[in-house]
Amino acid sequence: MTQQPTDDELHNRPVAGPPILQYGDTGDDVRELQARLKQIEWFIGEITPNYGDVTKESVAGFQAKRGLPETGDVDQETWDTLVAMTQEPTDDELHNRDPEEDEEEDEDEDEENDGGNAAGLPSECATGRVLCIDKSTQSLRWAIDGEVHTTLDVRFGSELTPTREGVFSIGWKSRDHVSSLYDTPMPYAMFFSGGQAIHYSPDFAANGYNGASHGCVNVRDEGTIASLFEQVEVGDKVVVYWS
Repeated sequence: MTQQPTDDELHNRPVAGPPILQYGDTGDDVRELQARLKQIEWFIGEITPNYGDVTKESVAGFQAKRGLPETGDVDQETWDTLVAMTQEPTDDELHNRDPEEDEEEDEDEDEENDGGNAAGLPSECATGRVLCIDKSTQSLRWAIDGEVHTTLDVRFGSELTPTREGVFSIGWKSRDHVSSLYDTPMPYAMFFSGGQAIHYSPDFAANGYNGASHGCVNVRDEGTIASLFEQVEVGDKVVVYWS
């Protein structure tokens, strides 16, 4: 009923599946691969339709970090892992266009149409004291009555442990918290939904977006999150959303 086990099976070594993208390929799928790698800082440079040496090295580095077979070619497991960690690239990302000019025009329109809300906040964040957390831009904005006082880079949970979306409030705070579930430090933790909190992450500070939280909102700027911890009060609103 069985076959002679391979050496890889006997020693628990992962085996790559057949490549779905590989060195020498061209086209829009290669653009998407590069753009997704670029989102998590595994690809540097212009997005192109060509799967060359730089792309192969980027894929191999990503695979090594994730414990996948380090081939430099993309099999289904590599692709699924990458997709779970990234977002669908925009047309600007795919074609190396800077969206800043468009964003400035949009903000000008927001000022005219949304009562002067130049920060571009959603309506849930426009009044009161709010930690406004945008999954699309991977940012946290601390706003009071529609005026943004602090902006931070943030990281979220993986596909298996996603950060919840919706409108919440700070239930409690813990300056030197340690996770009882994962036995990891969570300094300056501000809990907003069960065990999910906004907190400083040494891993995020060290490794950037090459990783994910267990559902919390990770911050990598320790000095600023320490200051924010002092300002935020229990009961302040938290909004987690896609823009």
